[in-house]
Amino acid sequence: MTDEFMHRLSLSRHAINRRAELRADAQALNSLLENDSSRVVVFSQGKALVQSNALVRFSASQVFEQCGVSSAELLFLGIAEQEGEKAYFALALDEVRAEGLISEGTQWGDLKVLGHELSDLDAGLFTQGLALINWHASHKFSPKSGQDIVAAQAGWVLHHHDDPSHQVFPRTDPAVIVMVTDDKDRLLLGNNALWEPNRFSLLAGFVEPGESLEAAVIREVFEESGLKVVNPTYLGSQPWPFPQSLMLGFRAQVAPGVDPDALVADGEEILQLRWFTREELVGSLDEIVLPGPVAIARVIIEEWLGHPLDQTSSWRGTSS
Repeated sequence: MTDEFMHRLSLSRHAINRRAELRADAQALNSLLENDSSRVVVFSQGKALVQSNALVRFSASQVFEQCGVSSAELLFLGIAEQEGEKAYFALALDEVRAEGLISEGTQWGDLKVLGHELSDLDAGLFTQGLALINWHASHKFSPKSGQDIVAAQAGWVLHHHDDPSHQVFPRTDPAVIVMVTDDKDRLLLGNNALWEPNRFSLLAGFVEPGESLEAAVIREVFEESGLKVVNPTYLGSQPWPFPQSLMLGFRAQVAPGVDPDALVADGEEILQLRWFTREELVGSLDEIVLPGPVAIARVIIEEWLGHPLDQTSSWRGTSS
């Protein structure tokens, strides 16, 4: 795929050096927090505070004074080199403390809605911060012992209160998302059981333990459609921090000798399956809704189509 394709993957964009070596350097982190140029982006209930499609930036002293938080609650995101080595941190607040930071013109922004409208820096900060916050929210106890765990290394490690050697690290769940085509270059789209009946997207599913990405493509497509596919080809990836996925885009073709119209939706995850030519897809936009511009599925569909879709005809929803 082209660089243009990769840049259109909204949540894959970034413009920050994560500087992982600083996470365990308490002295360096304290110096960054004392630096007036360092900035904190604030999250609450899965959203970030934004103004005019840009993240609102606070100084560390502002959030300490206005929210009563400690430095231990700040998660280090990295250094924005193009902004003169400015350090960025993320902070998650409950609804009560978050209310104190709202001012005229600001609002809580949803990454799935705003992601494609943000700058490279803000898209990367929002995606990284939300993924890390979601990991903290889902890991309150050790998966090994069941004991409470606390944050260390600027939020990038969790460990037992009394045993720092027992460490838990952030995790990402890989999922494949597949552009399936047949010998007529038609595109296969499916309707998920969790969606309204006219919403369609590419087939997708999580990679299972001990499984390659290519094997996951073949298995997921067969499970959801009854079609055997061949030649899984990697297209690109995009983080999807809802809560902690990485979407890995592929294309694959219906295997030779397989009737592409012998579709069998699994009836559990996928309720409907439809083939579309390019003309049929464009002609159906008043009838069906497609993934929003933030989703990797949207970018892959547009790449197959050969031109952008009218965004007003598409949903900005909950899945890739």
